[in-house]
Amino acid sequence: MTFEEARALFPVLGKVAYLNAGTFGPLPRPVGDALVAATERDVALGRGGLPYFEETLSLRDEARSGFASLVGAEPEQVALTGSTTDGCAIVLRGLGLEPGDEVVTTTDEHFGLLGPLAATRAAVVVVPPDPDAMLAAVTPRTRLIASSPVLWTTGAVLPLAELRAQSGVPVLADGAQSVGAIPTAAEGVDFLTISGQKWLCGPDATGALVVRDPERLAVTSPSYFAQLSHDPDGAFEPQPGARRLEPGWWSQGTLRGMLAALALRPDWWFGRAWDAAERCRELLSRRVDVVTPAVRSTLVSFRPAGDAPADVVARLHEAGVYVRELPGRGLVRVSCGWWTSDGDLDRLVAALDS
Repeated sequence: MTFEEARALFPVLGKVAYLNAGTFGPLPRPVGDALVAATERDVALGRGGLPYFEETLSLRDEARSGFASLVGAEPEQVALTGSTTDGCAIVLRGLGLEPGDEVVTTTDEHFGLLGPLAATRAAVVVVPPDPDAMLAAVTPRTRLIASSPVLWTTGAVLPLAELRAQSGVPVLADGAQSVGAIPTAAEGVDFLTISGQKWLCGPDATGALVVRDPERLAVTSPSYFAQLSHDPDGAFEPQPGARRLEPGWWSQGTLRGMLAALALRPDWWFGRAWDAAERCRELLSRRVDVVTPAVRSTLVSFRPAGDAPADVVARLHEAGVYVRELPGRGLVRVSCGWWTSDGDLDRLVAALDS
């Protein structure tokens, strides 16, 4: 697949410079077609019958395998979720954290992780997103290190597998801004969440949770898919592997759309995204205060000079450039993907200069 052929998969790129995959990736035509075709089939033929249900279960198996291959895991270690927030909550509930337990996290985490953390009974220890500071915060009471391989604020990369090895403490990696953006492996961490609709350009409300040892997590919010069999009083035998943790149903359209998204990535996707982010960083550094460090991913964040970030984002949107503000941070964030062209970045800087 050439770069031009890859760009052609995304009709929106013919209209705007789409630089906001950290929120939602651009929707490729094959994904949209799969969603529409499955919905039209459901309208015409219904959503019932054993063959339909068995077909849906088979598609779920394919989706688990697709996510697993993406991060070097086994399908049995993958649970389908609705978001990275779902995945974080499943882990934090399942660990059975108690008063006196501690979880180490950083000042630069998204509420998708912080919210589930705050809902636990453990003490949340917040430190700067620095490996030395995170290690120094570990005590005999630390049950978990919960952080992001890629920070949603600046795009900085944290070596979570190294922290796991050095501390001996289990790690929950919120992969919302890493999986699909930079090479990310499940190996070395205990729990890894995946977003389907961001860098993977899949349908809304899709994601996965990869668990090194699924049996170590208690099932605290069982869905129908969590059980292999159950008794009249609700007692149940859980599904094998991470399937016991799955919170609910995905439509056939969602499943087929996600499978289409996982299948369309070119071999050169990481390199192209990295090159685009590097050029973006260089162009912006001549104009604004870029806060993204040298060790980074495909996110580039900057502090506007003079104008409020929300005003800058609104002005860029009117010019057909889609970026986002980071509320409370005073930052504007640019997301560069494997579909990002030099023209997209030129359009960004031209809109900033205008």
